[in-house]
Amino acid sequence: MVVFVVVFRALLRYTLLKRRDFFMRNFNIQDCILYEDREILVCHKPAGIAVQNARLGAADMESSLKNYLALKNPGKMPYLGVVHRLDQPVEGVLVFAKTPKAASGLTRQITAKTVTKEYLAVTAQMSDEKQGHLEDYLKKDSRTNSSSVVTSKTPGAKKAVLDYWVQEEIKDERTETGKRILVKIALDTGRHHQIRVQMAHKGMPLLGDRKYNAKDLSGLPLGLCSCHLAFRHPVTGKKMEFKAAPKGEAFTGFQTL
Repeated sequence: MVVFVVVFRALLRYTLLKRRDFFMRNFNIQDCILYEDREILVCHKPAGIAVQNARLGAADMESSLKNYLALKNPGKMPYLGVVHRLDQPVEGVLVFAKTPKAASGLTRQITAKTVTKEYLAVTAQMSDEKQGHLEDYLKKDSRTNSSSVVTSKTPGAKKAVLDYWVQEEIKDERTETGKRILVKIALDTGRHHQIRVQMAHKGMPLLGDRKYNAKDLSGLPLGLCSCHLAFRHPVTGKKMEFKAAPKGEAFTGFQTL
């Protein structure tokens, strides 16, 4: 049985890598753009694409958007401010700044916690509570690029806060419990791998999470999407609101989407 699990996981990893490589070869940044003006650019980041600093030869959002802007304005070095991020396997809405002034304005809102950030997640495990408020302290381990729940007195610990609401449950024989559960999450803080770590600690690990849900053998990609982003335009002050429907396989079949 142990040999079977090891072989299955190796095949699963190979399949996911091939799927990612195929997507990246056919990646077109213009298909990701939801909104653009002189100061900001809003995108639906695909799962599998890094926000920045991708491995050599791989596409990332920052370099792809800079190339896109450079082609629009030949001879001019484009500015692109990365003001927040999504993990590489996570899809969803991101806003980028096209000017330093816009970057400062967006960063102030994020620091002041006036930006609305909501996510949709998929798990196969249900806690006793269909909605909840989670407060934990997380510490990042840079050596393993992971975070864990620790006590508040742990050196380097940072408070992490989110709220969740169970939306829908459907049957799926690929999962250990025979079901998939859709959860809506509102972030109050933005810690490293926050949703993935806190949900796993709660007993609701996300499907497809190779780092925090190693027992998952469903074969599904990570079920996490930044579905709703709202903020004030950093120059005009106008309220801006963007929503994205998740495209990942883990989200298929839910009637509420």
